[in-house]
Amino acid sequence: MTSGKCVVEQHQITLQVTGLNCAGCAGRAERALAAVEGVQSASVNLANARAVVEAPSDLPVSKMTEALAQAGYPAAITSLTLNIEGLSCASCVGRAEAALQAVPGVVSAEVNLASERAEIHYLTGAARGADFVAAGAAAGYPAILHGHEADAAEQASQRKADEIQALKRQVLIAGLLTLPVFVIEMGGHMVPVLHHWVMANIGQQSSYLFQFALTTLVLAWPGRQFYQKGFPALLRGAPDMNALVALGTSAAYGFSLVSTFAPNMLPAGTANVYYEAAVVIVVLILTGRLLEARAKGRTGAAIRKLAGLRPKTAWLLRGEEAVETAVDQIIAGDLLRVRPGERIAVDGVVLSGSSYVDESMLSGEPIPVAKEKGAEVSAGTVNGAGVLEFRATRVGHETALAQIIQMVEQAQGAKLPVQGLVDRITLWFVPAVMAVAALTVVSWLVLGPAPALPLALVAGVAVLIIACPCAMGLATPTSIMVGIGRAAQMGVLFRKGDALQRLQEVKVVALDKTGTLTQGHPALTGFQAAAGFEREAVLRLVGAAEAQSEHPIARALVAAAGRNLPQAENVEAIPGFGVRASVEGQEVLIGAARLMRREQVEFAELEQQGKDWAENGETPFYVAINGEAAAALAVADPLKPGTPEAIRLLQSQGLKVAMITGDAQGTAEAIATRLGIDAVRAECLPGDKVTAINSLRAEFGPLGFVGDGLNDAPALAAAETGIAIGTGTDVAIEAADVVLVSGDLRGVLNALTVSRATMRNIRQNLGWAFGYNVLLIPVAAGLLYPFGGPLLSPALAAGAMALSSVFVLSNALRLHRLKALIHDEGKVAAPSVLAPGAAE
Repeated sequence: MTSGKCVVEQHQITLQVTGLNCAGCAGRAERALAAVEGVQSASVNLANARAVVEAPSDLPVSKMTEALAQAGYPAAITSLTLNIEGLSCASCVGRAEAALQAVPGVVSAEVNLASERAEIHYLTGAARGADFVAAGAAAGYPAILHGHEADAAEQASQRKADEIQALKRQVLIAGLLTLPVFVIEMGGHMVPVLHHWVMANIGQQSSYLFQFALTTLVLAWPGRQFYQKGFPALLRGAPDMNALVALGTSAAYGFSLVSTFAPNMLPAGTANVYYEAAVVIVVLILTGRLLEARAKGRTGAAIRKLAGLRPKTAWLLRGEEAVETAVDQIIAGDLLRVRPGERIAVDGVVLSGSSYVDESMLSGEPIPVAKEKGAEVSAGTVNGAGVLEFRATRVGHETALAQIIQMVEQAQGAKLPVQGLVDRITLWFVPAVMAVAALTVVSWLVLGPAPALPLALVAGVAVLIIACPCAMGLATPTSIMVGIGRAAQMGVLFRKGDALQRLQEVKVVALDKTGTLTQGHPALTGFQAAAGFEREAVLRLVGAAEAQSEHPIARALVAAAGRNLPQAENVEAIPGFGVRASVEGQEVLIGAARLMRREQVEFAELEQQGKDWAENGETPFYVAINGEAAAALAVADPLKPGTPEAIRLLQSQGLKVAMITGDAQGTAEAIATRLGIDAVRAECLPGDKVTAINSLRAEFGPLGFVGDGLNDAPALAAAETGIAIGTGTDVAIEAADVVLVSGDLRGVLNALTVSRATMRNIRQNLGWAFGYNVLLIPVAAGLLYPFGGPLLSPALAAGAMALSSVFVLSNALRLHRLKALIHDEGKVAAPSVLAPGAAE
């Protein structure tokens, strides 16, 4: 009798988190999730407001949403209504509810027997309407969507649009209320005539009261969000950026209140008001948030474009009739029709019709692909001029498009190794800033010139306001989001976000030969006819003789011969030599040189050509007709069209290029010489590829490996960066860090371009974010004042803080302009794309 411990399966949950304003917010949300019992790991990305949690599959999602809500950062929840059929009793309700609640990401699911409807609340983006329809059907309760469910991408876009509109209103209201305060107070300082007019016509006390009324409206209306979030965070011992603003503006407002209503409580000559500082801070920070929100909305543009490729409806075939049906109601096995110019709604297999389909939005390849019976079609691609009828094979989140979107989203939410340092710094940054502000106030009170109190207040508030950690928190994730999204548009999928950092560190790119450098199947690559023979006539006889063989080389010769071949008779395979057959009364002999010698066929005039082909890694064959040498043939696995150019460009980037192959040493070296490859590892069995990678790494440094086959999976996993050709096997793709959707090796250049440009962008952002704080916090504290330097106004500090985050976001958005190194027409982009300082 044996006993064992039950292992609960772990799974990954993605939550859309609201209320994140800075890196401190992201850190607190992350810690709240990590504190939930059972959670293995949690990562919160400030740029896309998304949390990724590793947890047991039986951990209720509600525990995570409750933890986020208690921390002040509730998860975004989407609601959905289903009409359910087949409900007859309370037990049916229980079974239907259980089935719906089992869909990953569901927070709650309630089924009403009387209305025969289900109300479902689930994590935004974690599931789709089709998932719930399928779950209900599987439990025996067919369901259809009640009304229309917006796509997750559309919902996110709408939330961002609503946020931007709300911020616009807040900025407008705050700006209109602030303008009179700013003109009266700051205008009076800058324009003495205005000051004298105010004193003569309004009076100082009436001016203070007027400013007090407008300032109170600004702080209590558009500015109240800072206090609603900042003070609770302060009381929890986890101050954030809102707490800094709340403390700074409250200090300026409180001091002004005392100066207005109880000036005798202050030392003589210090009863000044700073209403304008409080309101201008609110206006500038709200303006900064508005600019941030607009910029953040652009960071997810690639995902929205991909999500927008899926049509809302499709033509479902019911008998001979085509009915327009919502895509969410289509299930696997349905028969669909796509008309000319329409987008294909789901993945499927063509049953009838022929057309050309534009798949460039998925693969980056500009040339439409021919589709006829038996061909696979993908959701989001555009049909050409023909009509296709196909059977749906994958729907909803199972389509290739949905998988790509999920892959890109997961990579965008990843944290690079460099982010770890940033996280550790931002964790303590806000408390440190508060300590510096307190030290600044004390220092001014003790050491500052008279009147020390208002000067101390100005310096302390300026420190609190200027030291926003937003720029630090946004520096890395925004660049990752934009860079990975741009890569997806170029046909490069980073399955793991940290591959961005590793790829730009590689010194050598090792390439598998078959299916990577080459097309992966043999083809006729050379032909030389003997005197008196013609190419078409010889190939016609050769194709007929080889038509009954399933050997790959025979298939290549048949393909080269074309259609409408005659029937061969007396076909005889000669093991180790070739084949003999009778075609249209002529005896045809096809094989290696040794077969010609055995049959005493004189082929000297063709033999030298065969030797030349062999030296180039091609396999020569000879053809004799009626005992007379007729032609020499060369068969090889041909190089992909972009291979030579890709190798040359990789080397132009300072990389070494190596080839790993199972071919004989001589054949491998011949191919390497022709392509200019720097290093060769030949005669490698599948298990030897990892050893070859280790030896190349020891010789050249960090290595990227490119492969496509099942036997490449260990090598892809062993390399610092594994790059899989998207046309390869699923196992290879799963083992890789980066996937090239098309089979073009030149996609490696695009991946490298994105990696280098993104990491350079991240370094620029981090340099600005840290440099900004290191330089300006001392200035805000008044360090330059004793030496004749300026004492920074809190209002100017607020402006500088807002511009800091906007700079980081704007710099990251430059990656949208990153150009593919290889354009659609196959021309090479200017090398300056990768030059330091070039516009990303």
